[in-house]
Amino acid sequence: MNRRTRTLTAAAVGATLVLTGATMADAQGRLLGGREVRVMLPQGQSNPAIATGVATGKDLAFYQSSGLGPTALNPSAPADSPERYTDPSMTGGAEGVTVTEAQALVVLRNIAANLKAAGVEPKDVITMKCYLAKPPGAAVADYAGWNRAYRQFFANVDLETRQAVPVPMGSSAPKPPITANAARPARATMEVTSLAVPGWLVEVEVTATYPRR
Repeated sequence: MNRRTRTLTAAAVGATLVLTGATMADAQGRLLGGREVRVMLPQGQSNPAIATGVATGKDLAFYQSSGLGPTALNPSAPADSPERYTDPSMTGGAEGVTVTEAQALVVLRNIAANLKAAGVEPKDVITMKCYLAKPPGAAVADYAGWNRAYRQFFANVDLETRQAVPVPMGSSAPKPPITANAARPARATMEVTSLAVPGWLVEVEVTATYPRR
């Protein structure tokens, strides 16, 4: 096979992949804010937590955050303890809030501030990676606490009714979310041995897209 043939073959394969992706997106995806972003969602669900994947166009501008953790906002807790990196004002007296959940609330608020400074918003987030460390004495990371905090900022608007869906904090009854947001990022969550700052249990990085100008 000569170079020209290889080039044409590669182009044909690429075209097939592009067309296949477009067909899948048209069948299952949702156009995000009139931009070249299609979010692939589980079929038959109007309020899924995350996307199964995200397709983007060639002329889309992206913002990639660094991994962000919680801020030390609880001076009554010992230095370098997980409780130090929580904000009691965010939980509003809710019962059963875990320390991972409380840290995650601070992290996601920090993410929102980071995005705003970059000219985008939580609704523009298309991918997310979360790194969790085990709380002291726990056998595994607190995925349930992380997921509850996540729903306070993401994936809490029903995609059919467009109404905010009440979400729980800790073991308290569901209430309106902290930030109503229909975005369903393509997301990965993983347990790690440790994080960079002593006391951190949660670190999150996101990718967001800029509105078309």
